[in-house]
Amino acid sequence: MKTYRRDFLKMTCLTGAGILSSWIGIAKALNDKNEGTENPNDIRIKQSPGFNMSGYRAPKIETVRIGFIGIGNRGTSAVKRINFLDGVHIKGLCDIREEKATEAKRGIKGFGHEAALYTENEESWKKLCERKDIDLIYICTPWNLHAKMAVYAMEQGKHVAVEVPAVKTIEEAWQLVETSEKYKRHCVMLENCCYDFFELLTLNMVRQGLFGEIVHCEGAYIHDIGLFKKNKRYDYWRVKENASRNGNLYPTHGVGPVCQLMNINRGNKLDYLISISSNDFMLHERAKKFASRDDYFNQFVNKSFRGNMNTSVIKTHNGSTIMVQHDVTSPRPYSRIHLISGTKATAQKYPLPEKLALEDGNWLSEEKYEEVKKQYSPAIIEKIGGMALKVGGHGGMDFMMDWRLIDCLRNGLAVDIDAYDAATWSVVAPLSEWSVAHHSAPIEVPDFTRGGWKTNMPHDISLKEGVTTGVRSRN
Repeated sequence: MKTYRRDFLKMTCLTGAGILSSWIGIAKALNDKNEGTENPNDIRIKQSPGFNMSGYRAPKIETVRIGFIGIGNRGTSAVKRINFLDGVHIKGLCDIREEKATEAKRGIKGFGHEAALYTENEESWKKLCERKDIDLIYICTPWNLHAKMAVYAMEQGKHVAVEVPAVKTIEEAWQLVETSEKYKRHCVMLENCCYDFFELLTLNMVRQGLFGEIVHCEGAYIHDIGLFKKNKRYDYWRVKENASRNGNLYPTHGVGPVCQLMNINRGNKLDYLISISSNDFMLHERAKKFASRDDYFNQFVNKSFRGNMNTSVIKTHNGSTIMVQHDVTSPRPYSRIHLISGTKATAQKYPLPEKLALEDGNWLSEEKYEEVKKQYSPAIIEKIGGMALKVGGHGGMDFMMDWRLIDCLRNGLAVDIDAYDAATWSVVAPLSEWSVAHHSAPIEVPDFTRGGWKTNMPHDISLKEGVTTGVRSRN
Protein backbone atom coordinates (compact mmCIF):
# COMPACT_ATOMS: atom_id res chain seq x y z
CA MET A 1 0.00 0.00 0.00
CA LYS A 2 1.49 3.36 -0.97
CA THR A 3 1.94 6.07 1.63
CA TYR A 4 0.92 9.72 1.40
CA ARG A 5 3.93 10.93 3.47
CA ARG A 6 6.15 12.31 0.68
CA ASP A 7 3.27 14.05 -1.06
CA PHE A 8 1.89 15.34 2.22
CA LEU A 9 5.21 16.98 3.09
CA LYS A 10 5.33 18.48 -0.38
CA MET A 11 1.86 19.91 0.14
CA THR A 12 2.79 21.50 3.48
CA CYS A 13 5.70 23.32 1.84
CA LEU A 14 3.21 25.14 -0.36
CA THR A 15 1.22 26.61 2.51
CA GLY A 16 3.37 29.72 2.97
CA ALA A 17 2.81 30.82 6.56
CA GLY A 18 2.42 27.22 7.62
CA ILE A 19 -1.35 27.11 7.28
CA LEU A 20 -2.21 23.63 6.12
CA SER A 21 -4.56 23.06 3.24
CA SER A 22 -7.67 21.16 4.16
CA TRP A 23 -7.53 17.40 3.95
CA ILE A 24 -10.12 17.63 1.22
CA GLY A 25 -7.70 19.55 -0.97
CA ILE A 26 -4.93 17.09 -0.10
CA ALA A 27 -7.11 14.18 -1.13
CA LYS A 28 -7.65 15.80 -4.52
CA ALA A 29 -3.98 16.59 -5.03
CA LEU A 30 -2.82 13.09 -4.03
CA ASN A 31 -5.19 11.29 -6.33
CA ASP A 32 -2.88 11.47 -9.34
CA LYS A 33 -0.05 9.99 -7.29
CA ASN A 34 -1.84 6.89 -6.04
CA GLU A 35 -3.30 3.76 -7.49
CA GLY A 36 -6.97 3.10 -6.88
CA THR A 37 -10.23 4.72 -7.72
CA GLU A 38 -10.12 7.93 -9.76
CA ASN A 39 -11.27 10.96 -7.82
CA PRO A 40 -14.86 11.14 -9.04
CA ASN A 41 -15.06 14.88 -8.48
CA ASP A 42 -12.36 15.51 -11.08
CA ILE A 43 -15.05 14.95 -13.71
CA ARG A 44 -17.10 18.04 -12.91
CA ILE A 45 -15.66 20.27 -10.20
CA LYS A 46 -17.09 23.49 -11.62
CA GLN A 47 -20.43 23.60 -13.29
CA SER A 48 -22.62 26.56 -14.22
CA PRO A 49 -26.21 26.51 -12.91
CA GLY A 50 -28.99 25.28 -15.15
CA PHE A 51 -32.73 25.66 -14.81
CA ASN A 52 -33.51 25.17 -11.13
CA MET A 53 -35.76 22.13 -10.73
CA SER A 54 -36.07 22.53 -6.97
CA GLY A 55 -39.65 23.56 -6.30
CA TYR A 56 -40.51 23.33 -10.02
CA ARG A 57 -44.18 22.81 -10.81
CA ALA A 58 -44.67 20.96 -14.06
CA PRO A 59 -47.98 21.33 -15.93
CA LYS A 60 -50.84 19.36 -14.39
CA ILE A 61 -51.56 15.90 -15.77
CA GLU A 62 -55.18 14.92 -15.16
CA THR A 63 -54.56 11.24 -15.94
CA VAL A 64 -50.97 10.10 -15.51
CA ARG A 65 -50.11 7.61 -18.25
CA ILE A 66 -47.41 5.24 -17.03
CA GLY A 67 -44.92 2.83 -18.56
CA PHE A 68 -43.07 0.37 -16.33
CA ILE A 69 -39.57 -0.95 -17.04
CA GLY A 70 -38.51 -3.96 -15.00
CA ILE A 71 -41.45 -6.03 -13.81
CA GLY A 72 -39.76 -9.10 -12.37
CA ASN A 73 -39.24 -8.22 -8.70
CA ARG A 74 -39.88 -4.72 -7.31
CA GLY A 75 -41.75 -3.75 -10.45
CA THR A 76 -44.46 -6.37 -9.93
CA SER A 77 -45.37 -4.83 -6.58
CA ALA A 78 -45.24 -1.32 -8.03
CA VAL A 79 -47.75 -2.19 -10.76
CA LYS A 80 -50.11 -3.63 -8.16
CA ARG A 81 -49.86 -0.52 -5.95
CA ILE A 82 -50.35 1.95 -8.78
CA ASN A 83 -53.43 0.01 -9.81
CA PHE A 84 -55.13 1.13 -6.57
CA LEU A 85 -54.88 4.81 -7.57
CA ASP A 86 -57.40 6.84 -9.49
CA GLY A 87 -56.16 9.15 -12.22
CA VAL A 88 -53.62 6.74 -13.69
CA HIS A 89 -53.50 4.68 -16.86
CA ILE A 90 -50.93 1.91 -17.24
CA LYS A 91 -49.91 1.98 -20.91
CA GLY A 92 -46.90 -0.32 -21.12
CA LEU A 93 -45.05 -3.09 -19.30
CA CYS A 94 -41.45 -3.95 -20.18
CA ASP A 95 -39.29 -6.83 -19.00
CA ILE A 96 -36.83 -9.19 -20.69
CA ARG A 97 -38.81 -12.05 -19.12
CA GLU A 98 -42.05 -12.14 -21.07
CA GLU A 99 -43.78 -14.26 -18.45
CA LYS A 100 -43.29 -11.55 -15.83
CA ALA A 101 -44.79 -8.82 -18.00
CA THR A 102 -47.68 -11.09 -18.97
CA GLU A 103 -48.36 -11.93 -15.34
CA ALA A 104 -48.40 -8.24 -14.40
CA LYS A 105 -50.82 -7.50 -17.23
CA ARG A 106 -53.20 -10.18 -15.98
CA GLY A 107 -53.11 -8.55 -12.56
CA ILE A 108 -54.50 -5.24 -13.86
CA LYS A 109 -57.13 -6.75 -16.11
CA GLY A 110 -60.55 -5.20 -15.69
CA PHE A 111 -59.35 -1.79 -14.48
CA GLY A 112 -59.41 -0.01 -17.85
CA HIS A 113 -55.69 -0.22 -18.52
CA GLU A 114 -54.49 -1.00 -22.04
CA ALA A 115 -50.95 -2.10 -21.32
CA ALA A 116 -48.81 -3.14 -24.28
CA LEU A 117 -45.95 -5.55 -23.60
CA TYR A 118 -42.32 -4.79 -24.47
CA THR A 119 -40.39 -8.03 -24.12
CA GLU A 120 -38.67 -8.59 -27.47
CA ASN A 121 -35.08 -7.85 -26.44
CA GLU A 122 -32.87 -5.87 -24.05
CA GLU A 123 -33.47 -2.64 -25.98
CA SER A 124 -37.28 -2.82 -25.97
CA TRP A 125 -37.45 -0.35 -23.10
CA LYS A 126 -36.44 2.41 -25.50
CA LYS A 127 -39.56 1.86 -27.58
CA LEU A 128 -41.66 2.25 -24.45
CA CYS A 129 -39.92 5.52 -23.59
CA GLU A 130 -40.44 6.83 -27.12
CA ARG A 131 -44.22 6.52 -27.04
CA LYS A 132 -46.00 9.87 -27.28
CA ASP A 133 -48.89 8.83 -25.03
CA ILE A 134 -46.88 8.25 -21.83
CA ASP A 135 -46.20 10.83 -19.12
CA LEU A 136 -44.22 8.83 -16.55
CA ILE A 137 -41.63 6.07 -16.86
CA TYR A 138 -41.35 3.95 -13.71
CA ILE A 139 -37.97 2.13 -13.53
CA CYS A 140 -37.38 -0.97 -11.38
CA THR A 141 -34.34 -2.56 -13.04
CA PRO A 142 -30.85 -3.50 -11.67
CA TRP A 143 -28.71 -0.57 -10.53
CA ASN A 144 -26.46 -0.33 -13.57
CA LEU A 145 -29.46 0.44 -15.79
CA HIS A 146 -31.11 3.13 -13.67
CA ALA A 147 -29.25 6.22 -14.89
CA LYS A 148 -29.20 5.52 -18.61
CA MET A 149 -32.88 4.60 -18.62
CA ALA A 150 -33.84 7.67 -16.61
CA VAL A 151 -31.81 9.98 -18.84
CA TYR A 152 -33.22 8.49 -22.04
CA ALA A 153 -36.79 8.71 -20.75
CA MET A 154 -36.39 12.39 -19.85
CA GLU A 155 -34.88 13.06 -23.27
CA GLN A 156 -38.09 11.64 -24.71
CA GLY A 157 -40.10 14.15 -22.67
CA LYS A 158 -41.13 11.84 -19.83
CA HIS A 159 -41.12 12.35 -16.10
CA VAL A 160 -39.20 9.57 -14.35
CA ALA A 161 -39.55 7.55 -11.17
CA VAL A 162 -36.45 5.44 -10.63
CA GLU A 163 -35.57 2.89 -7.97
CA VAL A 164 -32.64 3.37 -5.59
CA PRO A 165 -29.83 4.13 -6.06
CA ALA A 166 -30.55 6.40 -9.00
CA VAL A 167 -26.91 6.46 -10.15
CA LYS A 168 -23.66 4.59 -9.59
CA THR A 169 -21.15 7.28 -10.62
CA ILE A 170 -20.60 11.01 -10.36
CA GLU A 171 -20.83 11.33 -14.12
CA GLU A 172 -24.22 9.62 -14.14
CA ALA A 173 -25.37 11.95 -11.38
CA TRP A 174 -24.50 15.03 -13.41
CA GLN A 175 -26.21 13.54 -16.47
CA LEU A 176 -29.35 12.98 -14.42
CA VAL A 177 -29.37 16.54 -13.08
CA GLU A 178 -28.55 18.23 -16.38
CA THR A 179 -31.14 16.22 -18.30
CA SER A 180 -33.84 17.01 -15.75
CA GLU A 181 -32.97 20.70 -16.01
CA LYS A 182 -32.72 20.74 -19.81
CA TYR A 183 -36.06 19.06 -20.47
CA LYS A 184 -37.82 20.31 -17.31
CA ARG A 185 -38.84 16.80 -16.36
CA HIS A 186 -38.99 15.47 -12.84
CA CYS A 187 -36.60 12.69 -11.90
CA VAL A 188 -37.96 11.25 -8.66
CA MET A 189 -35.92 8.62 -6.88
CA LEU A 190 -38.22 6.04 -5.30
CA GLU A 191 -36.74 6.28 -1.82
CA ASN A 192 -39.56 4.61 0.06
CA CYS A 193 -37.95 5.03 3.49
CA CYS A 194 -38.72 8.76 3.31
CA TYR A 195 -42.37 7.69 3.54
CA ASP A 196 -42.12 5.27 6.43
CA PHE A 197 -44.33 6.28 9.33
CA PHE A 198 -41.54 7.02 11.82
CA GLU A 199 -39.43 8.93 9.30
CA LEU A 200 -42.43 11.09 8.37
CA LEU A 201 -43.24 11.66 12.04
CA THR A 202 -39.71 12.76 12.93
CA LEU A 203 -39.56 15.00 9.86
CA ASN A 204 -42.70 16.79 11.01
CA MET A 205 -41.33 17.04 14.56
CA VAL A 206 -38.16 18.65 13.23
CA ARG A 207 -40.18 21.07 11.11
CA GLN A 208 -42.23 22.01 14.18
CA GLY A 209 -39.08 22.72 16.21
CA LEU A 210 -39.34 19.85 18.70
CA PHE A 211 -35.68 18.86 18.23
CA GLY A 212 -34.19 22.35 18.29
CA GLU A 213 -30.95 22.41 16.26
CA ILE A 214 -29.97 19.10 14.66
CA VAL A 215 -26.57 17.98 15.95
CA HIS A 216 -26.21 14.49 14.52
CA CYS A 217 -28.17 11.87 12.58
CA GLU A 218 -27.61 8.23 11.80
CA GLY A 219 -28.97 5.94 9.11
CA ALA A 220 -28.15 2.49 7.82
CA TYR A 221 -28.96 -0.49 5.70
CA ILE A 222 -28.04 -3.51 7.82
CA HIS A 223 -29.79 -6.47 6.28
CA ASP A 224 -28.58 -9.98 5.49
CA ILE A 225 -30.02 -10.15 1.98
CA GLY A 226 -28.90 -13.71 1.34
CA LEU A 227 -25.94 -13.24 -0.98
CA PHE A 228 -24.97 -16.68 -2.38
CA LYS A 229 -28.21 -18.14 -1.08
CA LYS A 230 -30.57 -17.63 -4.04
CA ASN A 231 -30.95 -19.60 -7.25
CA LYS A 232 -28.51 -18.57 -10.00
CA ARG A 233 -31.33 -17.70 -12.39
CA TYR A 234 -31.28 -14.23 -10.81
CA ASP A 235 -27.82 -13.81 -12.41
CA TYR A 236 -26.35 -12.73 -9.11
CA TRP A 237 -26.10 -9.08 -10.09
CA ARG A 238 -26.07 -8.09 -6.42
CA VAL A 239 -23.15 -10.43 -5.77
CA LYS A 240 -21.33 -8.94 -8.76
CA GLU A 241 -21.80 -5.45 -7.30
CA ASN A 242 -20.27 -6.61 -4.01
CA ALA A 243 -17.42 -8.34 -5.84
CA SER A 244 -16.33 -5.27 -7.79
CA ARG A 245 -16.84 -2.32 -5.43
CA ASN A 246 -15.86 -1.52 -1.84
CA GLY A 247 -17.81 1.14 -0.01
CA ASN A 248 -21.33 2.00 1.05
CA LEU A 249 -23.10 0.64 -2.01
CA TYR A 250 -26.69 1.21 -0.88
CA PRO A 251 -26.79 4.46 1.12
CA THR A 252 -30.09 6.11 0.26
CA HIS A 253 -32.36 4.29 2.73
CA GLY A 254 -30.36 5.77 5.58
CA VAL A 255 -29.23 9.04 4.00
CA GLY A 256 -32.48 10.12 2.33
CA PRO A 257 -34.74 10.64 5.35
CA VAL A 258 -32.09 12.48 7.38
CA CYS A 259 -31.17 14.68 4.41
CA GLN A 260 -34.80 15.76 4.22
CA LEU A 261 -34.98 16.74 7.88
CA MET A 262 -31.60 18.51 7.59
CA ASN A 263 -32.88 20.47 4.55
CA ILE A 264 -30.07 19.22 2.33
CA ASN A 265 -30.20 21.00 -1.08
CA ARG A 266 -32.79 23.33 0.47
CA GLY A 267 -30.96 25.65 2.87
CA ASN A 268 -28.12 23.27 3.70
CA LYS A 269 -25.80 20.93 1.80
CA LEU A 270 -23.55 17.95 2.30
CA ASP A 271 -20.00 19.22 2.61
CA TYR A 272 -17.57 16.30 2.69
CA LEU A 273 -17.42 12.59 3.46
CA ILE A 274 -15.03 10.04 4.92
CA SER A 275 -15.52 6.29 4.73
CA ILE A 276 -13.99 3.10 6.11
CA SER A 277 -14.74 -0.55 5.42
CA SER A 278 -13.97 -3.65 7.45
CA ASN A 279 -12.32 -6.60 5.78
CA ASP A 280 -14.45 -9.23 4.09
CA PHE A 281 -14.84 -12.08 6.55
CA MET A 282 -17.68 -13.90 4.80
CA LEU A 283 -18.26 -13.56 1.06
CA HIS A 284 -14.91 -14.99 -0.05
CA GLU A 285 -15.53 -18.16 1.93
CA ARG A 286 -19.12 -18.41 0.67
CA ALA A 287 -17.91 -18.17 -2.92
CA LYS A 288 -15.48 -21.05 -2.45
CA LYS A 289 -18.13 -23.16 -0.75
CA PHE A 290 -20.67 -22.65 -3.52
CA ALA A 291 -18.07 -23.16 -6.28
CA SER A 292 -17.22 -26.58 -4.85
CA ARG A 293 -20.80 -27.62 -5.63
CA ASP A 294 -21.53 -25.66 -8.81
CA ASP A 295 -19.07 -24.44 -11.45
CA TYR A 296 -21.22 -21.37 -12.05
CA PHE A 297 -19.78 -19.83 -8.89
CA ASN A 298 -16.13 -20.17 -9.98
CA GLN A 299 -16.44 -16.63 -11.39
CA PHE A 300 -16.61 -15.33 -7.82
CA VAL A 301 -13.70 -17.29 -6.33
CA ASN A 302 -10.72 -15.09 -5.40
CA LYS A 303 -12.65 -11.88 -6.02
CA SER A 304 -11.90 -8.92 -3.75
CA PHE A 305 -15.27 -8.59 -2.09
CA ARG A 306 -16.28 -5.41 -0.33
CA GLY A 307 -15.83 -5.21 3.42
CA ASN A 308 -18.76 -6.65 5.31
CA MET A 309 -19.38 -3.41 7.22
CA ASN A 310 -18.92 0.07 5.83
CA THR A 311 -19.21 3.19 7.98
CA SER A 312 -19.30 6.58 6.32
CA VAL A 313 -19.44 9.96 8.06
CA ILE A 314 -20.65 13.16 6.39
CA LYS A 315 -20.26 16.76 7.55
CA THR A 316 -22.92 19.24 6.47
CA HIS A 317 -22.47 22.92 5.66
CA ASN A 318 -24.45 23.86 8.77
CA GLY A 319 -22.13 21.82 10.98
CA SER A 320 -24.24 18.74 11.67
CA THR A 321 -22.90 15.23 11.10
CA ILE A 322 -24.38 12.08 9.58
CA MET A 323 -23.21 8.51 10.09
CA VAL A 324 -24.47 5.95 7.57
CA GLN A 325 -23.66 2.23 7.63
CA HIS A 326 -24.00 -0.64 5.18
CA ASP A 327 -23.83 -4.36 5.89
CA VAL A 328 -25.70 -6.97 3.83
CA THR A 329 -23.88 -10.12 4.93
CA SER A 330 -23.58 -10.30 8.72
CA PRO A 331 -26.21 -12.25 10.68
CA ARG A 332 -27.50 -9.16 12.45
CA PRO A 333 -31.10 -8.12 13.07
CA TYR A 334 -32.48 -5.87 10.34
CA SER A 335 -31.81 -2.22 11.06
CA ARG A 336 -32.07 1.12 9.29
CA ILE A 337 -30.98 3.05 12.42
CA HIS A 338 -33.07 6.16 11.95
CA LEU A 339 -31.62 8.38 14.70
CA ILE A 340 -32.00 12.13 15.16
CA SER A 341 -30.08 13.91 17.91
CA GLY A 342 -30.96 17.55 18.48
CA THR A 343 -30.40 20.19 21.12
CA LYS A 344 -33.86 19.57 22.59
CA ALA A 345 -34.77 15.98 21.75
CA THR A 346 -33.55 12.64 20.45
CA ALA A 347 -35.45 9.97 18.54
CA GLN A 348 -34.45 6.53 17.33
CA LYS A 349 -35.91 3.48 15.65
CA TYR A 350 -34.09 0.26 14.77
CA PRO A 351 -33.00 -2.17 15.86
CA LEU A 352 -35.37 -1.46 18.79
CA PRO A 353 -38.91 -0.04 18.46
CA GLU A 354 -39.31 3.71 17.96
CA LYS A 355 -38.48 5.91 20.94
CA LEU A 356 -38.33 9.61 21.81
CA ALA A 357 -36.40 11.44 24.53
CA LEU A 358 -36.83 15.10 25.39
CA GLU A 359 -34.41 17.46 27.14
CA ASP A 360 -33.97 15.30 30.25
CA GLY A 361 -32.41 12.61 28.07
CA ASN A 362 -34.74 9.81 29.15
CA TRP A 363 -36.93 7.82 26.82
CA LEU A 364 -40.58 8.72 27.15
CA SER A 365 -42.95 6.14 28.51
CA GLU A 366 -45.06 4.37 25.91
CA GLU A 367 -48.14 6.29 27.03
CA LYS A 368 -46.42 9.69 26.90
CA TYR A 369 -44.83 8.88 23.55
CA GLU A 370 -48.21 8.06 22.04
CA GLU A 371 -49.51 11.45 23.18
CA VAL A 372 -46.63 13.29 21.52
CA LYS A 373 -46.88 11.10 18.43
CA LYS A 374 -50.55 11.97 18.01
CA GLN A 375 -49.77 15.68 18.40
CA TYR A 376 -47.14 15.62 15.65
CA SER A 377 -48.73 13.13 13.25
CA PRO A 378 -48.02 14.47 9.72
CA ALA A 379 -50.75 15.29 7.23
CA ILE A 380 -49.91 12.52 4.78
CA ILE A 381 -50.33 9.85 7.45
CA GLU A 382 -53.65 11.34 8.51
CA LYS A 383 -54.79 11.37 4.89
CA ILE A 384 -53.53 8.11 3.44
CA GLY A 385 -51.84 6.16 6.26
CA GLY A 386 -54.78 3.87 6.96
CA MET A 387 -55.15 2.84 3.34
CA ALA A 388 -51.37 2.45 3.03
CA LEU A 389 -51.40 -0.10 5.83
CA LYS A 390 -54.08 -2.07 3.99
CA VAL A 391 -52.42 -1.95 0.57
CA GLY A 392 -48.98 -2.67 2.02
CA GLY A 393 -45.56 -2.42 0.47
CA HIS A 394 -42.94 -2.47 3.23
CA GLY A 395 -45.57 -1.69 5.82
CA GLY A 396 -47.36 0.89 3.68
CA MET A 397 -44.53 3.30 2.94
CA ASP A 398 -44.32 2.20 -0.70
CA PHE A 399 -47.97 3.03 -1.25
CA MET A 400 -47.68 6.47 0.38
CA MET A 401 -44.68 7.16 -1.85
CA ASP A 402 -46.62 6.24 -4.99
CA TRP A 403 -49.74 8.14 -3.95
CA ARG A 404 -47.74 11.29 -3.24
CA LEU A 405 -45.89 11.08 -6.57
CA ILE A 406 -49.07 10.69 -8.60
CA ASP A 407 -50.88 13.41 -6.65
CA CYS A 408 -48.01 15.86 -7.27
CA LEU A 409 -48.02 15.12 -11.02
CA ARG A 410 -51.80 15.37 -11.29
CA ASN A 411 -51.90 18.70 -9.44
CA GLY A 412 -48.78 20.30 -10.86
CA LEU A 413 -46.99 20.36 -7.51
CA ALA A 414 -43.28 20.28 -6.80
CA VAL A 415 -42.14 16.74 -6.04
CA ASP A 416 -40.74 15.75 -2.65
CA ILE A 417 -37.59 14.15 -4.08
CA ASP A 418 -36.07 15.79 -7.15
CA ALA A 419 -33.07 15.14 -9.38
CA TYR A 420 -30.73 17.00 -7.01
CA ASP A 421 -31.77 14.73 -4.15
CA ALA A 422 -31.50 11.62 -6.33
CA ALA A 423 -27.96 12.60 -7.32
CA THR A 424 -26.80 13.76 -3.89
CA TRP A 425 -28.06 10.79 -1.92
CA SER A 426 -26.89 8.25 -4.49
CA VAL A 427 -23.33 9.57 -4.92
CA VAL A 428 -22.53 8.72 -1.32
CA ALA A 429 -21.73 5.30 -2.82
CA PRO A 430 -18.98 6.26 -5.33
CA LEU A 431 -17.60 8.88 -2.93
CA SER A 432 -17.35 6.24 -0.20
CA GLU A 433 -15.54 3.94 -2.62
CA TRP A 434 -12.95 6.63 -3.31
CA SER A 435 -12.47 7.35 0.39
CA VAL A 436 -12.07 3.67 1.28
CA ALA A 437 -9.52 3.27 -1.52
CA HIS A 438 -7.51 6.23 -0.16
CA HIS A 439 -7.14 5.39 3.52
CA SER A 440 -10.45 7.03 4.45
CA ALA A 441 -9.35 10.39 3.08
CA PRO A 442 -12.11 13.01 2.97
CA ILE A 443 -13.74 13.95 -0.29
CA GLU A 444 -16.12 16.75 -1.14
CA VAL A 445 -19.74 16.01 -1.95
CA PRO A 446 -20.62 17.76 -5.23
CA ASP A 447 -23.16 20.55 -5.05
CA PHE A 448 -25.54 19.48 -7.78
CA THR A 449 -27.67 22.59 -7.17
CA ARG A 450 -24.61 24.80 -8.00
CA GLY A 451 -25.46 27.22 -5.21
CA GLY A 452 -29.22 26.88 -5.51
CA TRP A 453 -29.35 25.25 -2.06
CA LYS A 454 -28.85 28.69 -0.51
CA THR A 455 -32.33 29.86 -1.57
CA ASN A 456 -34.21 26.61 -2.33
CA MET A 457 -37.13 26.04 0.03
CA PRO A 458 -37.77 22.78 1.95
CA HIS A 459 -40.30 20.50 0.30
CA ASP A 460 -43.90 20.90 1.44
CA ILE A 461 -45.32 18.34 3.85
CA SER A 462 -48.50 20.20 4.78
CA LEU A 463 -50.76 18.82 2.00
CA LYS A 464 -52.42 22.22 1.74
CA GLU A 465 -52.51 21.76 -2.03
CA GLY A 466 -53.49 18.84 -4.19
CA VAL A 467 -54.83 15.78 -2.37
CA THR A 468 -57.22 15.03 -5.24
CA THR A 469 -56.03 11.51 -6.00
CA GLY A 470 -58.49 8.89 -4.85
CA VAL A 471 -57.88 5.29 -3.95
CA ARG A 472 -59.81 2.35 -5.31
CA SER A 473 -61.24 -0.21 -2.94
CA ARG A 474 -59.39 -3.49 -2.68
CA ASN A 475 -61.02 -6.47 -4.34
